[in-house]
Amino acid sequence: MSNLEKFFNRCTQIVDEELDKLIPPAATEPARLYEAVRWSLFAGGKRFRPALVLAVGTAFGAGENKLVRFASAIEMIHTYSLIHDDLPAMDDDRLRRGRATCHIKFDEATAILAGDILQTLAFQAIADDQDLSEKVRVKLISELANSAAKMVAGQQLDLDGEGKKISLEDLEKIHHNKTGAMISAAARSGAIIAGANESELNSVTNYASKLGLLFQITDDLLDITQSTEVLGKTAGKDERAEKATYPSIYGIEETRELAEKVHAEAVEELNDLEKPVEILREIAGFILRRKS
Repeated sequence: MSNLEKFFNRCTQIVDEELDKLIPPAATEPARLYEAVRWSLFAGGKRFRPALVLAVGTAFGAGENKLVRFASAIEMIHTYSLIHDDLPAMDDDRLRRGRATCHIKFDEATAILAGDILQTLAFQAIADDQDLSEKVRVKLISELANSAAKMVAGQQLDLDGEGKKISLEDLEKIHHNKTGAMISAAARSGAIIAGANESELNSVTNYASKLGLLFQITDDLLDITQSTEVLGKTAGKDERAEKATYPSIYGIEETRELAEKVHAEAVEELNDLEKPVEILREIAGFILRRKS
């Protein structure tokens, strides 16, 4: 097992333990709501955004105890976004993380409410984090709220672009918001918790911006090159929805070349950091080579 695999496993373990504490038990009334929340939240998944919080934070010297609550909160926001993204009014998907989506397993109204409560519980988790000062908590709440708002705006732009031929500039705008904003929030927040200075925060922000773009490029490629069984979600749905993607503009081979270029740019951003950032380099490589 590689060091990166061990790191991801450790992140999943401590984040899942924290989430289990933060989310009411399934038997809590209204039981259907909390069953739906737990069905979606503990369905597996890479826990990539929480891992990025922990990777950046620990590189800058923060302990896991200071990072795990925010890492869990950002996973709650991410899961809420997936629940709503899968709804019939959005992508209308029946499969997520290898099993039935929330609205298929339960019902559409419950899925909406499950997303809603995950969002509110995420901000409560940060506000109540006694391992962080009030000043840092306020900064983190602002960071996450701003990025979550961008994510929602990006989703609207994505919907508006379906069936249309859009420019590369517009495509990048969609994904800078829809995907990149939350990835940037994860990395920046890890640095903020650890007390990074302004110059260091700028380098982390630039790295995360490139990483978010790389994540979306590889996601677009996977949608047309991998099967539903491998992905754990419905393959080929971008093409069927006539969404603008990097392969639809560049083609598959040029998109792969673009991914290589963006990966190199992300890693380059780490060179100015006099910190142990090898795990961040490995994460960029993982995103470049991921298969699901």
